[in-house]
Amino acid sequence: MTKKGFTLLEVMIALAIVGGILITLIYTLNYNLGIIERHETVTVATLLAKDKINNMEKTPENEKGVFDAPYDRYAYETFVKDSPYPGISEIIVIVKADKEEVKLNEFILE
Repeated sequence: MTKKGFTLLEVMIALAIVGGILITLIYTLNYNLGIIERHETVTVATLLAKDKINNMEKTPENEKGVFDAPYDRYAYETFVKDSPYPGISEIIVIVKADKEEVKLNEFILE
């Protein structure tokens, strides 16, 4: 007569394998969520910088500030510099959020 069922050793090995797989899946998920969050931050910062540069084409000026809600975690800094070419200025917009920074440059006619 044979006994049906699993031995304690077989159950422990199965649990170790399942535990290893779950740890790997959780680590991969956390890593990918971090990448997604970073990409979202960079994308929003880029769009805000483009909007700021469009506004500066009309009234170029040096300024610092924070964007209005819901983007109040994004800070900006703008610069207007003379370029080496006569009659052309360089606009620089830097948008920062957390550890990310986006910098856009554009040349405009004075």
